[in-house]
Amino acid sequence: MKIIIFNGSPRTKNSNTHFIVKEFIKGAESEGAEVENIFLFPKKINTCLACFDCWRKTPGKCIVKDDTEELLEKFINSDVAVFATPLYVDNISGIMKNFMDRMLPLFHPIIEKDENGESRHKKRFDKYPKIVVISNSGFPEQSHFQVLRLLFRRIARNTHSEVIGEIYRGGGEILQVKNLVLKPLINKYKKLVREAGREIVKNMRISEELQKKLEKPIIPISFYISGANKSWTQQ
Repeated sequence: MKIIIFNGSPRTKNSNTHFIVKEFIKGAESEGAEVENIFLFPKKINTCLACFDCWRKTPGKCIVKDDTEELLEKFINSDVAVFATPLYVDNISGIMKNFMDRMLPLFHPIIEKDENGESRHKKRFDKYPKIVVISNSGFPEQSHFQVLRLLFRRIARNTHSEVIGEIYRGGGEILQVKNLVLKPLINKYKKLVREAGREIVKNMRISEELQKKLEKPIIPISFYISGANKSWTQQ
């Protein structure tokens, strides 16, 4: 199984997003998956020009020459595509949005109706990868991921795919705090993420039971808020 991870955090290796991604990779690789993690921030990804030349003049190819062509090739040749992003203004990061806008060449301009009678573009390829979403937020409640939950289901519909796993971590700032009391709690969460990576490879889905465990807060929300406010006040 080929898994490609597009990490949209500008903090790259130092990000809380990558903290989660690393554990997911460990789990997936332990089951034999071939995993490639790509940080989008250092890549040259220009904005879509909405010129539609990828449909008219150069079908399936964007006329803008940057790193996107290589990234799209990796996407279409994978079995699972992981979109990893911090939560910014209730949504994906800017670099991730630029990248996803540039996916237009992967689809055909002709419109069809899906099984529910809703319009979408026809396939250009026979197979598209399944989708996994990884995100973290500085806010502690899981409710802050409402937009992402809907967004990626809509993206999956439009890309002739499906979302097979979601790892959303409210209170992401706690993940890299060096504290002896927190260490066993964070290690427990890391194990859950590794198990999610294993389940994706073994079952092409995160189980409902594991999903519930992944959604639970690492520490009580009131403790997280008081700790965060104390930290920011000191800074």
